[in-house]
Amino acid sequence: MAHIKAILLDIDGTLTNDDKVITPRTREALLKCQEKGVVLVLASGRTATGLSTYAADLDLAHHGGVLVCYNGAKSLNCETGQVYFEQALTAEQTRRVLEHMKKFEVAPVVDHGEYMYVNDCFFTVPDGEGGRRLIIQYEGHSNNYLLCEKRDLAEFCAWPVNKILNAGDPDYLQEHWQEMAAPFEGELTAMFTSPVYFEFTPLGVDKVRALKDTFAVLGIDRSEVMSFGDAQNDLTMIKWAQIGVAMGNAVDEVKAEADYVTGDNNSDGIADALERLVPELVA
Repeated sequence: MAHIKAILLDIDGTLTNDDKVITPRTREALLKCQEKGVVLVLASGRTATGLSTYAADLDLAHHGGVLVCYNGAKSLNCETGQVYFEQALTAEQTRRVLEHMKKFEVAPVVDHGEYMYVNDCFFTVPDGEGGRRLIIQYEGHSNNYLLCEKRDLAEFCAWPVNKILNAGDPDYLQEHWQEMAAPFEGELTAMFTSPVYFEFTPLGVDKVRALKDTFAVLGIDRSEVMSFGDAQNDLTMIKWAQIGVAMGNAVDEVKAEADYVTGDNNSDGIADALERLVPELVA
């Protein structure tokens, strides 16, 4: 079995259960890995602020842990704040995307400092049970941001951003995503990160792009990396790592490319895979 020096962890649907918490058994297994010298990397579409709670829960700051944010548009050392990689949309690209999104029934979100800036704090999406949920409030509060409404985000946002998130009804996004993305083909990356989120990031940015620069600094080879994920934006790191593990709840594309399919995110799938594939790390 490969000698593992780093473990890549997606957050939602992977590291956390459906209640958005790390279960005790999974946390204990990952703490043991760090005690053996393994670097944990939280790799997510979330911002660094949004990852801070999970980084603290796993004590990453005291073990040289790494945050890969914005689906790979930025990576940094959790303890020192050293930035290993960063790429952003220009201010002009940001303005053009936000202007274009005015044509659609979506809620764009950009972060800056301690705020997430939006058009409508009360925007809702289906909750899966016949009702609606306040997706903007959830996104802000779960990522430790204050919310601020602006009438015209395109006019207000005069700075580069790492990503632009657009929340919307799943059926609506499926019907219109190609029209949303079309003006920026060959210029920006546009992708789903969940059924209710369609995001824009700089062209060529994904989690692996950030990881290559990060591990070059840390002296870790891809043959020494294990990854866990469940969604389409995890696909590149599942394929890139020496051992790619799909969660039991992963989409079919991720399962097809994985070296191993473990239990789901509600059943300690990460801990099960570590115990089976690299038992020496969790002994």
